[in-house]
Amino acid sequence: MAYGVINLHNDIETDNDKIERYHRTIKNVVNLDRFYYAKKHIVASKKFVDRYNNNRYHESLNNLTRSDVYYGRGNLILKKKKRNKKTNTFSTERLNI
Repeated sequence: MAYGVINLHNDIETDNDKIERYHRTIKNVVNLDRFYYAKKHIVASKKFVDRYNNNRYHESLNNLTRSDVYYGRGNLILKKKKRNKKTNTFSTERLNI
């Protein structure tokens, strides 16, 4: 009988990885500019967070935005994408015949 290592804190490590990736992303984007006034830095940070949550598609979320998943629009959007993909595939096949 083989024994393996059981990691009971896998979810915590995964969450920590996501937080670290987010911080690295915001540092790479927002901190590229020099801000001489704190207010400009705050505005740039808010703009980044808004874009990150509402406009940026995340591969780990099936190419949905974070707000789509949070507000429960994810399944509807995925169904529409799947339907559009079938329609486009059918149209392409019909043209290639």
